[in-house]
Amino acid sequence: MKRAGVGTALLALSALFGGCATPPSPTPEQASARTPITDAAVSTQAAETSPVAATADPLPPAPVASMPAPAAAQASSPASSTVSQATGTARRPATAEAPDASIGNAPLAPTAQAAPRPVDPLQPDAKIDFDDDKSHADLWLRVRKGFAMPDLDAALVRREEQWYMARPDYVDRMMERGSRYLFHIVGEVEKREFPTELALLPFIESAFNPQAKSSARATGMWQFMPDTGRHFELKQNVFRDDRRDVLASTRAALDYLGQLYSTFGDWRLALAAYNWGEGNVQRAIAVNRRAGRPTDYLSLRLPNETRSYVPKLQAVKNIVSRPEDFGLTLPALDNHPYFLRVPIQHDIDVEVAARLAELPIEEFRELNPQMNGPVILAAGTPQILLPYDNANAFVRRVARHEEPLATWTAWVAPRTLRPSDAAKQVGMSEETLREINDIPSGMLVKAGSTLLIERSEQRQSNVSERIADSAKISFTPDPTVLRRQALRVGRKGDTVTGVARRYGLSAAQVARWNGVGESALFRAGQTVVIFLPQRAPAVRPATAAKSRSSAAGVTSRSAKARPATAARPAARAAKKPAISPTTVARQ
Repeated sequence: MKRAGVGTALLALSALFGGCATPPSPTPEQASARTPITDAAVSTQAAETSPVAATADPLPPAPVASMPAPAAAQASSPASSTVSQATGTARRPATAEAPDASIGNAPLAPTAQAAPRPVDPLQPDAKIDFDDDKSHADLWLRVRKGFAMPDLDAALVRREEQWYMARPDYVDRMMERGSRYLFHIVGEVEKREFPTELALLPFIESAFNPQAKSSARATGMWQFMPDTGRHFELKQNVFRDDRRDVLASTRAALDYLGQLYSTFGDWRLALAAYNWGEGNVQRAIAVNRRAGRPTDYLSLRLPNETRSYVPKLQAVKNIVSRPEDFGLTLPALDNHPYFLRVPIQHDIDVEVAARLAELPIEEFRELNPQMNGPVILAAGTPQILLPYDNANAFVRRVARHEEPLATWTAWVAPRTLRPSDAAKQVGMSEETLREINDIPSGMLVKAGSTLLIERSEQRQSNVSERIADSAKISFTPDPTVLRRQALRVGRKGDTVTGVARRYGLSAAQVARWNGVGESALFRAGQTVVIFLPQRAPAVRPATAAKSRSSAAGVTSRSAKARPATAARPAARAAKKPAISPTTVARQ
């Protein structure tokens, strides 16, 4: 889409607002290695936003003047997406919790409010220089200048280079996606005085796709596992997953890498630990040390994925350094931010936010992919990312907008309810309530669960910060519909798909009940939980079968064999040790 100059937009923002303007490093999980995504397709989810003033770019070097947006930004991306909300950026709107805990809303702020002024979060006191020549420099030159890791010269690097050379279209898509985020990431890397090779790591982890999700449940541009993400303050709840948030996940990933470097004193070992787990690398080092062998990256016994991890990064570094040697072309990247950070003060539907920003909904989601639902809650996500001109349009149009900004809000179930009863309480159809909250059939909504519901005249307030930050939804089987069955996986293991097929279930159901991905493997001896329809009383089917067999002239034995064959998987599972019913929670 056509965009005006950066300077025009920023000057307009300055006029509008009147001026310019480490977290702790806990021990992350050391479990299994994460599976980096290559060119994963984006699973788009509706999001929402809350409006008000636009802030300057969330990155450091060179706030910009009048220049066009990066060339790569002018073509829409086929897959990826981006998002933002770094810890300690925009101040959250003040919200007081509503007395009715089932609604969890805060009173709306007064209509007339002073809009926050634009600031650069990494240089909040720096004056924006619209004529700074650095803004017109080549960002790739800045990246190359910051390379500081020793080059790795190995056959594995040549293999990875050949892989990329054979897929120029893939490289183009990956580079085009990365062009949206590289300026911000390079700034964060330089702020920590890390080698800029680390800014290229999302090429390896996710092909710069913030929506990427691995079979091991690692998510986002930096591929955080759920527990590791929580260790680094990346919230995951009903409304959002900050592992997909561009600013927050970048901050967390660099904090994590910095912690690993402090542990190992070597960037290659730190990268291996990022991929495989800190404890695994420490054990591999201990094994080599006891055997009197070297303990460097190439000397350790590593799984194949981790052994190829650093060579992949080296291959991308070589391509960025000398693209012509590989018959590839890098997109032109100017040394200025692609997006601005725009604070919001009210809950807002993602469709409304995109329309006010004059952006296609797909492009809006590419910049704001962390949302799990159709609404952005100002108390939990106090900012959105928008390209320069669109940030300016958004701020102006929000100020004139007279219709409701949000059509969705949150409601907390006061007790365990059937979805039909919950729908009646909030004045919605059961079908809509089930669809928007992904409620499985045969399940009850547990007390304390937070559901998305349609706003009404009685529910127009912003959702409170407590609900926006900690909302969860939990289900428990309806005992009149489903029964819980615990299965033990055999010696050869099994897949989610295999279990689902065997019991006539969907892979999505089995994955959700067991907290794994749909393509996950169950290990030998593992207990797998499924829910099956309740069986009718045994006496009735037996009587009916006997009558039918007599009338048809079939022997009693053959008549009984047919139902027993159909029920064989369930009967076999029933022999397993009983396990008390549990609830299935979805975050």
